[in-house]
Order: sequence, then structure tokens, then C-alpha cells
Amino acid sequence: MVPAPFHIRRCQPDDAEAVYEVCLRTGDNGHDATGLFEDPKALGHIFVGPYLKLEQDLAFVLEDPQGVCGYALGALDSRKYYEAYRTKWLPQIRSRFAEPTGDPAGWTRTQQVYYEYYHPDVFLPEPYESYPSHLHIDLLPRAQGRGLGKELMRVLLDELAARGSPGVHLGLGATNARAERFYKRLGFHQLVRVGDVLYLGKQLP
Repeated sequence: MVPAPFHIRRCQPDDAEAVYEVCLRTGDNGHDATGLFEDPKALGHIFVGPYLKLEQDLAFVLEDPQGVCGYALGALDSRKYYEAYRTKWLPQIRSRFAEPTGDPAGWTRTQQVYYEYYHPDVFLPEPYESYPSHLHIDLLPRAQGRGLGKELMRVLLDELAARGSPGVHLGLGATNARAERFYKRLGFHQLVRVGDVLYLGKQLP
């Protein structure tokens, strides 16, 4: 149950700016990344925009009287999603942002993200058939510690299960112990660690 004054609803097109903002304000391993990016939408073009465009039926927001304060975004079939991401979403993003050149050691955080527009790094779990769906969830500080993340996850996981998904995976920073504890309390378990990213999975009923 979601306590007042918060509520969860499907994301609408006019929520995009607010969802991008939540992404930025949680974009530094769960902390505010506002001061790290000269382009405030850079991260959102990877972690928000394509989901709102390509998987709008699996996009939910958490809202209170101040506005959107969290979101859960999912993809039912990650292979199909990433194919659409590469062929439909990234070309329009690349037309607006040039690929960075020069020594990567001198790139800003924004340039590092722009590079990912041209060289997307995606993950597919093994066995894929057990965890074909994936998701992202972020909450602003005012929405944390109230059980709201659990409720937001429940809504998205129930929707994925209703659409026939047998399981879901997600990635998080390997040093983000708080997030790891949160997901494991929800029944996720470690699939693999790749560099500084930990991938967790959960089978759905």
C-alpha cells in the first residue's frame, strides 16, 4: 500500500522532463549528479528517454504534491528493446550530439556519456530465457525509506509477470551496497559482476 500523499501511476508524455530530472538527481550511484554534467539530460537519453519512447506501457512514476519523485521503467524483451534502441532511438540522439574525440582521459562526464551513444554497452544475462526483462528504478531522497521503492517495484514486476515475463534482471554499481540490499530483500540474487557493475536477477511467478 502506498502511503499518502504519494501515489503511483503510469507515466504520461508530459512527465518526461520530471523523469529526466529524477534520473539526473540520482545519477551518481544513487546520489545527485547535477554538478557532474554540463548537459543535464545526457544520462536520461540512455536511462529514461528510450524507455518512455519504446516501452511506454512499462513506465510508472511515483508522485507527491511536489511532483514526480521516482520512477520504474522496464523492458519486456531486452533483446528486442536493445535492437530498437540501436536502430530507432540512438540515430536521432547521435544527430544531436557529436561523438567525442581526443584522449578519453580528458573527457568530461558528459563526453563519456556521449561516447556511449555511439558505442552502447548492453548486458544480456545467461540463461537469457530465465531473465529476459530488465528494469531501472530511482527515487529522490524525499521518497526514500518509506517502503515506496518496494511498492513501485511491485507494480512494475506485476505488470511484467502479467505480460508473460518469466524473469527480470537489472544492473547497479558494485559499490552501491544500499541498493544491493534493497533488491535482495525483494528476492533478487546476483547473476554476475562485470567490472564495476553488479547484475542481479529475479524469476517471476
